[in-house]
Amino acid sequence: MQARARPAGAVPLRRDRAGRHRLRAARRHRRRGGNRCPGRAPGRPVRHRGAENAAKPAAADALAVLAEEAGLTLVQLALAFVLEHPAVTSAIIGPRTFEQLESQLGADKVRLSRDVLDRIDEIVPPGVDLSARDAGYTPAVLTDASLRRRTA
Repeated sequence: MQARARPAGAVPLRRDRAGRHRLRAARRHRRRGGNRCPGRAPGRPVRHRGAENAAKPAAADALAVLAEEAGLTLVQLALAFVLEHPAVTSAIIGPRTFEQLESQLGADKVRLSRDVLDRIDEIVPPGVDLSARDAGYTPAVLTDASLRRRTA
């Protein structure tokens, strides 16, 4: 029996009794004993919990308070912060609803004061990873504060 030629990246699909396509690999995996992450229900996403990740919710709460004090939503604060960086030419947004889109569109007109930018840097210092899993390359712009501000 000769194997069928498939284009690169093609995934072999198979129809089940109800006529739905199923990945053959997923079926083989279930037959062999199932769950790739023991102790976790099948299909449940991995959540990173614990002391190592506790700094992220605390930082998010502090940033939400700062956004409220500045009269902005947290999304507007985040987008304005990204657009304030001199190396950023555009910010990619990903709204799923029209309401989310409307709330994000005004962020390009928001200008953050130096005080707000400095408070953001106090809450989440540049170049500091809140979790060891987030560590990676550290560009020079994170170590030199003058590179993080647009010239007036």
